[in-house]
Amino acid sequence: MMSNPNDTAVDGRHEHHGAGERLRAAREAAGLTQADVASRLKMPLRVVQSLEQEDWSRLGAPVFVRGQLRSYSKLLKLPFDPVVEASGVSPVMPPTLTPRTFTSPVQRFAEQAARRMVYIVMTVAIAIPVWLATRPHLDVEAVAQDAAPLDVPAAPGAGAAPVDRNLVHDAGPRPVVASLASLPARAAQEQAGLSLRFNGDSWIEILDREGRTLEQALVHDGDARHYATGEVGSVVLGNAEVVEVQQDGRAADLSPYLRANVARFTVSSDGSLAPAAD
Repeated sequence: MMSNPNDTAVDGRHEHHGAGERLRAAREAAGLTQADVASRLKMPLRVVQSLEQEDWSRLGAPVFVRGQLRSYSKLLKLPFDPVVEASGVSPVMPPTLTPRTFTSPVQRFAEQAARRMVYIVMTVAIAIPVWLATRPHLDVEAVAQDAAPLDVPAAPGAGAAPVDRNLVHDAGPRPVVASLASLPARAAQEQAGLSLRFNGDSWIEILDREGRTLEQALVHDGDARHYATGEVGSVVLGNAEVVEVQQDGRAADLSPYLRANVARFTVSSDGSLAPAAD
């Protein structure tokens, strides 16, 4: 019994038989042209052609190819799993991430001790002036209480006015009350730059303004990324519909940069977003 060549997936541009033929046959059966598909999926015509020709090298990383195959199959109402198996595109494997910096336990202990010392110094610096300001008032009260038994009431008719002891207590300075007001919030500074929050798995490629790779990885649901102003030059987001993008604390609309559920845009020096060149 001979096997169907359309069910065999091997490496090479012209050896992936099955996926492109299935898409092309389903498109023709639906009465659609390649231009119709490109218009409905909001993707360039060359991408549709590459999918039907199984020219994966023109479509970027495997995660992008799988996403475009998924969109095309969904449009033609084809089951996705047989199409992607016939394409021979390798599944996306999460890369091994290594920390960019390492902090030794000794350094962490020193930093914690320094923070505690700063807190103690600030507390002492506030408490000592308050104590010094209230001490004269306490001394006057103590003197007045000690002199109270020596007071002799004036004889009736002597014309001496009674002594108001409240005047003795008021002789000293008023106590000074220190207010520990909270420091100004720094939320505005923390929001400056580009922030990404992921509500699902997404493949990202972040380049700096010189074209160097800052990060290229599969990011999982619940993760977040933040980049300082001027650090990012261009961004590619796979499965972009699950990514929330904020620029300087304001939500960014990805629809102008979205094609086949992949968002590509650049970040200018002033923080504004613009579509990336194809």
